[in-house]
Amino acid sequence: MRRTARDTEESARRISRRGLLMGGAMAAMFAVLGARMRFLSVEQADEFRLLAEENRINMRLIPPERGLILDRNGKLIAGNEQNYRVTITREDAGDVDSVLARLTRIIPITAEEMDRVTRDIGRNSPFVPIIVADRLPWEDFSKVAVNAPTLPGVTPEVGLSRHYPLIEDFSHVVGYVGPVSEKDLEERPNPDPVLRIPEFQIGKIGVERWMEETLRGAAGNKRIEVNHVGRVMRELERTDGTPGQDIQLTLDADIQNFVQARLGEESAACVVMDVNTGELIACASAPGFDPNLFVRGITQRDYSALMEDDHRPLANKTVQGAYPPGSTFKMVTALAALEAGVITPETTHSCPGYIEFGDRRFHCWKRGGHGRVDLARSLAESCDVYYYEIAQKVGIDKIAEMGRRLGLGMRHDLPMSAITEGIMPDKAWKLERWGQEWRVGDTINASIGQGYVLASPLQLTVMTARLATGRAIVPRLVRAIGGKPVDMPEAPSLDLDPAGLRSIREGMFEVMNTQRGTAFSSRIADETMVLAGKTGTSQVRNISAAERARGVVSNDQLPWNRRDHALYVGYAPFDNPRYAVTVVVEHGGGGSAVAAPIARDAILRALHGDIPPLTAYPASQRGRIETDLDALRERLRNTGPSGSSRA
Repeated sequence: MRRTARDTEESARRISRRGLLMGGAMAAMFAVLGARMRFLSVEQADEFRLLAEENRINMRLIPPERGLILDRNGKLIAGNEQNYRVTITREDAGDVDSVLARLTRIIPITAEEMDRVTRDIGRNSPFVPIIVADRLPWEDFSKVAVNAPTLPGVTPEVGLSRHYPLIEDFSHVVGYVGPVSEKDLEERPNPDPVLRIPEFQIGKIGVERWMEETLRGAAGNKRIEVNHVGRVMRELERTDGTPGQDIQLTLDADIQNFVQARLGEESAACVVMDVNTGELIACASAPGFDPNLFVRGITQRDYSALMEDDHRPLANKTVQGAYPPGSTFKMVTALAALEAGVITPETTHSCPGYIEFGDRRFHCWKRGGHGRVDLARSLAESCDVYYYEIAQKVGIDKIAEMGRRLGLGMRHDLPMSAITEGIMPDKAWKLERWGQEWRVGDTINASIGQGYVLASPLQLTVMTARLATGRAIVPRLVRAIGGKPVDMPEAPSLDLDPAGLRSIREGMFEVMNTQRGTAFSSRIADETMVLAGKTGTSQVRNISAAERARGVVSNDQLPWNRRDHALYVGYAPFDNPRYAVTVVVEHGGGGSAVAAPIARDAILRALHGDIPPLTAYPASQRGRIETDLDALRERLRNTGPSGSSRA
């Protein structure tokens, strides 16, 4: 059938429209392709040229900057310093052994370090940078940087490393950081990826450990471009991490340094606490150690020396040491008896020098006895027999209950390592621990802080602060986190009889300020800063009946580790308490002769805010004290200015 002219014309129009549509679509497609080709060939020509040379894009974590640790006045305790180091990435290095061999010709690397590098390379991902050399001097670091083109996969880096400028002063409280171990990773269910960076350091003990999450911060990351020989060409993108938060402690660096120096070469501990807030002002354990040694990688020789020292420099004696409190415990026994109503402050007992119970004789420290004594005199002269008598009336359970109310036999929650609970024994404790019934002889021993009773210097300081205030003071070590003060709720009342507390305080006053008091020679002459306290001497060996008959061997005639511990607790000023102090000197001998003078100096330093003036001491002692303080000044460290900033 022949098509009409009209059909032909209509068909031509349809073909023209389709052709125009197809042509327009093709033109648009070519325009897009042309624009894309121009973008790739012109605007991104450099990037594709580098990629054509076998460049790669790598992602790497950026370790966060660790938060600072400051004292109560803003002085730097733990900070960060620049650290020049060299890393190697297996994926980029190719022949690792060859590259390391070339690197050893540029900087010195020991065989031990090389073994460590080889070990780290083998157990980490090929893309993870491994630290080859750390804490390099600038000369060696610059040599590596100059030779970088011939060292594929090797990168010179400037990082941060932990530094403790005050060395041993805060070694036990703050602790130190060290490389992440397999044990550290196992302790964390989902470890932060940054912990898998070789040689990344985290807190190992002390505040550094227990506030690790706060101090660490969050890692950042960067995209870098490396060429076919592993050389970094450029950084494409960087996302900075979040620095760790700064932590401000309650401790005063100047007072801490004074106390540490005052303890000298003794194996000892001293705690100074604000009795109104519970803030620890000083918390010193002697001898100390240099935490920087652990950050840098302590040698076996140095570590062995610390471990073999009989004065145990690695132990934090302030919270870890558990000692028989000796006569410093007598306030607990007396207060338990007062609260139970079995004695009054006027109750007296006769002390002939001992009591007999069953077939055993329990001795007073004074062989001839004290005669008839009341509560105040029993504390002032530290009569043991008085406490033997009243303890039998009140019983161990009430004594233990009072001890716990005063802060003994419990673990105080502070960010420090190995905090002991001590032991505040009672009948149930002995039955559970030893499967034995409690005996009256156990009560007699416990009444003077011997037998099973154990307490740390921190616990004894809490006890003293609670006696001074009548409130349930709780120790505090952290003052602010990230610049924000930590909440400090007011301590509740202990609900103790005010008259009983007053009689205990008066007895502690007489210890220091009457001629018959055991610590009269360590009194404070300044009437605005009168010190009240209690001395203690705890035995670490048994004295046989034969030795007593021929005369007890004096401490200075015994080997050091068989001598008695010297203890002292106290607070000042007596009328308006501000600070409590505890001193324990291991194997120091008598508390009155050894521990009390240290405590007096420590609390005077806190009260005065500087080296104590001679007028604070009795006139007869000032010549000797002046010589001692001059010698002490030479041992003090300049703790530096406040407001230290990040590295």
